[in-house]
Amino acid sequence: MNTHSTSTSTPRESLGVLLGLVRTELVRAMEAEIATKGLDLKFTQFLILKRLALLGPMSATELARAVELDGGAMTRQLDQLERKGYLRRCPHEQDRRALRIELTAEGNALWQQLTSCNDRVLTSAQASLAADERAHLHDYLERVLHALRNRN
Repeated sequence: MNTHSTSTSTPRESLGVLLGLVRTELVRAMEAEIATKGLDLKFTQFLILKRLALLGPMSATELARAVELDGGAMTRQLDQLERKGYLRRCPHEQDRRALRIELTAEGNALWQQLTSCNDRVLTSAQASLAADERAHLHDYLERVLHALRNRN
């Protein structure tokens, strides 16, 4: 049974356009969810906090790579999050010239709040899918990502 509402006269969006639209809507929904908590936080900052919470302390370069930001944009985001008290730059244990970025206690507490926002947005986004469809979608997207990252 066909449950989507595109008419036969409307061409389907290309995969690239569709993925871009889905990402845009996820960002919009996540920022709206964060705003309901009275927080002044953009999606990119949410991603930075998420990566640090899930992967632990790392260098700014590693973090920039993990959230796909250039160095200048990462520095600006880190400055803002540090001013808000959510993260700190600490000397690297092995390399005195390097810094590690880590969450503060306030950053960890914020992440706990944001986890429920993230869960609500992703649950809502997948509400029309059965459990097996969600698993297939995840598998398909991982395979597409792998193919794009490993193309030569």
